[in-house]
Amino acid sequence: MPIDPTVALGAELPEVTFSWTASDVALYHLAVGAAADPMDTAGLAYVDDAAPKVLPTFATVAASFHATEPPKVSFPGIDIDLAKVVHGSQQVTAHRALPAAGTATTRTTIAELQDKGSAAVIVQESVTVDESGDPLWTARSAIFAKGEGGFGGDRGASSRVEFPDRTADHRIEVATRPNQALLYRLCGDRNPLHSDPAFAQRAGFDRPILHGLCSYGSVARAIVDELLGGDVTALADFSASFAGIVLPGETLVVDVWDTGDRLLATATVAERGAPALANVVCAVNRQRRR
Repeated sequence: MPIDPTVALGAELPEVTFSWTASDVALYHLAVGAAADPMDTAGLAYVDDAAPKVLPTFATVAASFHATEPPKVSFPGIDIDLAKVVHGSQQVTAHRALPAAGTATTRTTIAELQDKGSAAVIVQESVTVDESGDPLWTARSAIFAKGEGGFGGDRGASSRVEFPDRTADHRIEVATRPNQALLYRLCGDRNPLHSDPAFAQRAGFDRPILHGLCSYGSVARAIVDELLGGDVTALADFSASFAGIVLPGETLVVDVWDTGDRLLATATVAERGAPALANVVCAVNRQRRR
């Protein structure tokens, strides 16, 4: 059915209460490339059996980590074929260090509907609190739905980030593995676009592609490891737009500009020279930064 903005905009989705363990956290970290070298003690801190350090980007999978079915794009006033949908952008703000295990509740609202003419952008905003009601993280996620525009909504404001007019201050290479999408899907994202060749072709791709949120988490981890001394709590906020696809096994080249309180970055696929992540903004906790 077409999008009905009179129903969808501002709609509150059912709240979700969920739990996670240190093993879940460790699996997520492995899925975004942590601990690739078992002799690297700094990397092993991501997979510690009792209390692994937790990347803020774990927030993107925590609520659905144990899902075993493909997601559905079915909300009040919205019902869209999954094959038409790709992730548009993601932001996570960590209000404090994420615990290695816990129980939390997420409340989500349809915050924006953008009508791009040939497509629609659906923006969800989620607030997650612990069992005491104290904030853990806030997330903002946009999905891009091909062929679902034309419902008469606003186009939305530009999210373009202005980068310094100079060569990047840092360059980081982030390798992905050929089976990385199959590993990442165990974190609860069972979209067949990332595992089923026939489904991927129906969606317009030659082969399954890497989850956008896997690229997102992998770049965040690399920035933490290379530029923030491995301190996950130094990354207070991480946002990015998804500018293109990544095929499992490709290498991301991440260019980073340091502006003081923020790190700005882009990620490009080395093998094809194609954009992957754009408008990457890392808000850095200055007290924690090394």
